[in-house]
Amino acid sequence: MREADISATIVLLNIIGGVCILLWGLRMVRKGMTRVMGVQFRSVISNATNNRLKAFMAGIGVTALLQSSTATTMIISSFAGKKLIGLSAALAVVLGADVGTTIIAQILSFDFSWLAPLFLVIGYFIFVIYENEGKVKYIGRVIIGLGFMLFALGWISLSSEPLKNSEGLIIILKLLSNDAILAIIFGAIITWLCHSSLAVILLIVSLSSGNLIPVELGLLLVLGANLGGVIAPLLTSFKDGEKAARIPVGNLIMRISGVALAIPFIPLIHEYISLISEAPERVVVNFHMFFNIALAIIFLPLTSFVAAIAEKIIPERYDEQDQSKTVYLDEKDLDNPAIALASASRETLRIADMVEKLMRDWMKAFTTNNEVYLNRTRDQDDVIDAIYSKIKHYMARLTQEAMEESEANKHIMILTYATNLEHIGDIVDNSLIQIARKKIRSQKRFSEEGYKEIVEIYEYVMESTKLAQNLFISGDLSMAEKLIASKNIVKKAEAQASLKHMERLRKGIPETLATSSMHMDIIRDFKRINDYLINIAYQIIEENEKIPDLKPEPADEDA
Repeated sequence: MREADISATIVLLNIIGGVCILLWGLRMVRKGMTRVMGVQFRSVISNATNNRLKAFMAGIGVTALLQSSTATTMIISSFAGKKLIGLSAALAVVLGADVGTTIIAQILSFDFSWLAPLFLVIGYFIFVIYENEGKVKYIGRVIIGLGFMLFALGWISLSSEPLKNSEGLIIILKLLSNDAILAIIFGAIITWLCHSSLAVILLIVSLSSGNLIPVELGLLLVLGANLGGVIAPLLTSFKDGEKAARIPVGNLIMRISGVALAIPFIPLIHEYISLISEAPERVVVNFHMFFNIALAIIFLPLTSFVAAIAEKIIPERYDEQDQSKTVYLDEKDLDNPAIALASASRETLRIADMVEKLMRDWMKAFTTNNEVYLNRTRDQDDVIDAIYSKIKHYMARLTQEAMEESEANKHIMILTYATNLEHIGDIVDNSLIQIARKKIRSQKRFSEEGYKEIVEIYEYVMESTKLAQNLFISGDLSMAEKLIASKNIVKKAEAQASLKHMERLRKGIPETLATSSMHMDIIRDFKRINDYLINIAYQIIEENEKIPDLKPEPADEDA
């Protein structure tokens, strides 16, 4: 191998290494900001969707902090997939997100490489000093990430100097410069591979500042980067359904329109932007900003029109809703335990609602002797099992090491509550349904007093079900004590019902004799269900260290 070839290879490896450091720094900043303010980001976006201008500004603000329009677009697509945001408002947020990245590009396009060592030192000490003290350590992570980014930009600029005399590079640049479409496609592919339009824009700026690429080629590559930034969210969103996929499709429509309008006027655009600053890197980064601002000015009033086109491209498929599909779990949230735990909590509350409906349907079947309700109950338990399995696997993928102590406690509470709810579903499915079916098919009747006792304990259990849901949301200590008190109420009701039942047996009441085993089994199952429900109360109290030696009692599994 010739020495020139070896030299060129080393230069390219240095540039690629610099790009990797740039991407890693960008990732550190994004993850750090998400851990510090992830919940606030989502709150800002969700609260700004009633107005297109507010949605646009929210997109700018969130993306300026996250340093990734791709991340913002993915969040918005996730919202849309869950029907939490309308398509028109979502497109306004995305337009703002694309403008937000230009602000960061403007700042980082200046030569701040001399600050890189300072940021690395400051960030490292903040991270080490506050490693075990809440979210401050993630601010250190953000500063370290910025240090990596500034270092990478300086490294890329320095490493690319020898390429000025490379014959191979001259041939490639000539080829791209003579074919605008090829240059745009090349820029789009590189951006898709990097999964960051900001990183590619900064790379183009760095190469432009060293006069490695002609300015007009740089402008074409910027157009390609703006197109390529849509590819990753587009591919990711399809699995979230049609509503989620329409957002990157709408964004792609706007970007293709903007690129098509800009291509014929690249020489003229170059001439006018050079009036602001003739420095090649300033021309490139200013064009990136003006292009996205122009798109926002043109399309912000037309988001409803673009939304209609996106809906025609991706029509709503008629698909009977599969209840076993999770509504709130999102793999994109796994990097942020606070958001992931909130999503898992909402999904667990879905199970709680299903368990409540399960119990009510069982009671309807028991009261009306209608097996239709029993079949519905069995189907509902299958749904509960499926969702519980997905919650369990989702929670298992959360990194315990990245959690604060309060988040780790919440993690345990969600899993315990979800597991107890699944056990309740199994009690209904494996025992109560069989009892009700036996009653219906044998046409047996309970005594009036026996029936009232069952209804009374059922109502106590339903109160506990609702109380457990509210306690899971609020974590209120007084509510926890009230739920624990229900244990004694149900136990007392069970004892009284058993005594009265034995008394009716001694009297030889026919209905009691015929339904004795069913009566006792139903009351036993209700007590087991109530025991599972109150376990969350013990957890709340122990977490608050009010009675630290109090241990949750397992549900009575005796037959």
